[in-house]
Amino acid sequence: MGFCDHCAGQRFDRAQVLRRLRAERRKLRERGRSSRAEATLTAAIQAIRALDLPHLGELDEDPTDVVH
Repeated sequence: MGFCDHCAGQRFDRAQVLRRLRAERRKLRERGRSSRAEATLTAAIQAIRALDLPHLGELDEDPTDVVH
């Protein structure tokens, strides 16, 4: 089953945010910067990854059947 445009957009947006946070974390590591900042970025990455982005079925499907 594919994703509707809205759900696909949400997943794309989340992926973009995760890529940016990971890049910033890599920069911190390369510069030998604060482990506190790196830990904060790691926590943010984990929180975003844990977001539940539900996908609802197509309109022609059973409205009581929700796919997550």
